[in-house]
Amino acid sequence: MATTLLERALDKRARTWEQMKEIQERAEREDRELTAEERQAWDEAEADLTSASQDVERMERAARMDAVQRDQVVAARGDDAPSTPEDREAEHDAAYRKAFEQYIRHGMSGVDNEQRQMLMSNQAEIRAGATSPGSEGGYFIPTETLTRITETMKAYGGLLAAANVFTTATGNPLNWPTNDDTNNVGAILDENTQITEQDVTLGQKKLGAYTYTSKLVRISLQLLQDNVFNLEGWLTRKLGERIGRAVAAHLVTGTGTNQPEGLFTNATAGVTGAAGQVTSVTYDDLVDLQHSIDVAYRGTAQWVTSDSGLKVIRKLKDGDGRPLWEPSVQAGVPSSILGSPVTIDNAVPAPAASAKSIGFGDISAAYVVRQVSGGQMMRLSERYADYLQVGFFGFLRLDAAPDDGSAFRVYEHAAT
Repeated sequence: MATTLLERALDKRARTWEQMKEIQERAEREDRELTAEERQAWDEAEADLTSASQDVERMERAARMDAVQRDQVVAARGDDAPSTPEDREAEHDAAYRKAFEQYIRHGMSGVDNEQRQMLMSNQAEIRAGATSPGSEGGYFIPTETLTRITETMKAYGGLLAAANVFTTATGNPLNWPTNDDTNNVGAILDENTQITEQDVTLGQKKLGAYTYTSKLVRISLQLLQDNVFNLEGWLTRKLGERIGRAVAAHLVTGTGTNQPEGLFTNATAGVTGAAGQVTSVTYDDLVDLQHSIDVAYRGTAQWVTSDSGLKVIRKLKDGDGRPLWEPSVQAGVPSSILGSPVTIDNAVPAPAASAKSIGFGDISAAYVVRQVSGGQMMRLSERYADYLQVGFFGFLRLDAAPDDGSAFRVYEHAAT
């Protein structure tokens, strides 16, 4: 069976890693430093390893994006109706996508009555003064669009894939109660003694719904009419990528003022680097960071860092000279550090003085993301008509905030 590009990249990464370990182990067996030739071989192998790791991440990201591209048309069965609900749903999706593509290319005048009814059945709620009527304004893009935007944010950010994400139908302020009872314990009761009271303290957090926009894109009528590739899918993906980049940055370091509060922004430092560790971290620091959260969270905990942070960690070894970082050799399985998986998110600050460059914890317990259903794309037919252009923009409503602060800790570099 022919191997895929992803499988070959995983195999190359594993073989390169073994070559690097062989160089190191040979020098350790002979109780000597690396020779000039070995250092050169190590540097070349490390460059290959980095390249292979980037290829793996790139292809896994593409696979995630492709998973939501449901463009396949159901094959003819020779009967009048699909035999399963899945087939009927697939045919409905295909018909909707065709109607939407016609709408993108030609506007409402370019679709027939059946397609118009299909679009109208999925029309967004148009609020007074917000936009023009449906025939001039916005319709929900196909049902996988919100998923596509979410996948884009995962690909760009990484953190979203691990957070506790839920979707609501509206964007009204959402409150939920909180409680930390971990410092309260039961007691032995003597006979004929009144039970001691101990109240439960409740708190409250609130999520809103910030509106993220892709900004406006203008496309000529000539291009809309003449293009022969999937313009609808391409445009949806590009607008989603723009929104994804904006959201990804805020999920990590958002201020919480007029934007979501990021997971790292006010996270408690589980470990602070010793003086001089302005860009470095030690093996002991990572062990201490793991143990800075309660064991109840550690079973599902993971590391979060940037690619530059991972580069620092990859150079660390345990007391027996074994690298802490273990690259994955299986598709879909993340690499690990000290037995816990690693999520790469380049919005995490790079190693620097006083920076919080590494996080560890149960992110699904520590961080909550609220999305308002229905990522939407608007089509402006008349505004740029004198330019023979049509305007498009997408938007998504979302908010996020830390939830259980005990579930996540960060490594903070020394100031000097």
